[in-house]
Amino acid sequence: MEKQKKSAIRKTPAQRKVAEVMHEFKEGDLHSGKSDEIVTNRKQAIAIALSEAQALEEKEKKNNI
Repeated sequence: MEKQKKSAIRKTPAQRKVAEVMHEFKEGDLHSGKSDEIVTNRKQAIAIALSEAQALEEKEKKNNI
C-alpha cells in the first residue's frame, strides 16, 4: 500500500501571527502591552496572540474593501 501525501495547508496571516507570538512566549521575549514586563502565563500569551491576530484580520478586511 502506498502512503497518501498530506496536502500542504497554507497558514493564514492570522495563524502565522499566533505562531509568532507563541514563539516569542516560549523564548521569553513576549512583553505585555507597552510595559517591560515579560509574560510568564501561557493563558495570557494566548490572549495576546488572539488579540493581535484579530487586529491583523480586521486590518486586512479594511484594506480589501
